[in-house]
Amino acid sequence: MRIRDLMTTDVITVGPDSSLKEAARRMLADGLSGLPVTDEGRLVGIISEADFLATEAERGARKRAGLLRLFVRENGVPSHQRTVGDVMTHNVQTVSPDASHVDAARMMEVNRVKRLPVLEEGAVVGLISRSDILRTFVRPDQEIVEEIRVNVMRKVMWVDPERVAITCDDGNLVLVGNMETKSDVELLVELTKRLDGVASVESRLTWEIDNTEFAMTDGPRPPYPKRNW
Repeated sequence: MRIRDLMTTDVITVGPDSSLKEAARRMLADGLSGLPVTDEGRLVGIISEADFLATEAERGARKRAGLLRLFVRENGVPSHQRTVGDVMTHNVQTVSPDASHVDAARMMEVNRVKRLPVLEEGAVVGLISRSDILRTFVRPDQEIVEEIRVNVMRKVMWVDPERVAITCDDGNLVLVGNMETKSDVELLVELTKRLDGVASVESRLTWEIDNTEFAMTDGPRPPYPKRNW
């Protein structure tokens, strides 16, 4: 699934000159754990709870819970003395809206981040988070079945969907039926495993022709002798 189909498009951003207190207020108000930092429409960084934690660590704090609330209290940390630009992460990993959710998940895992700004022609057009990617694994069972019948079998493989009975329970698929060739069976199972939301595939498929083995009845012929014309 493409990032543009999963990302949040109503992106809340903050400027590098904003105070930490203002950034904390926005994150609390919208239930966010991070904000892209933009300057004249250009992405210059990202500020997250981890950045606040790093700032507070200098003061010997140990508790994560309520940290953002501490920043917005009048008697809390004097965050007006520091700006978002002072503590934000500058080296930001980004992703294209046309990238796969698998690529985004891999980037998050490798870089140990919870979200990625989505850039198109240099502009922030969205934000993709771990929770957005998790949505691909909670697709309705009927939606998965329809994708197999319409997209995989009919449009990609050009085979009659009625040849296979498909049942799906919480993403666990069972395929029962008879297909023309063994290679069709193997291809259907492989393509089905790659679909978003599929947890497992059990194949009870049979085939009419095994076209994956070609027995040689005769041994290889010796090379013909050269002729002098």
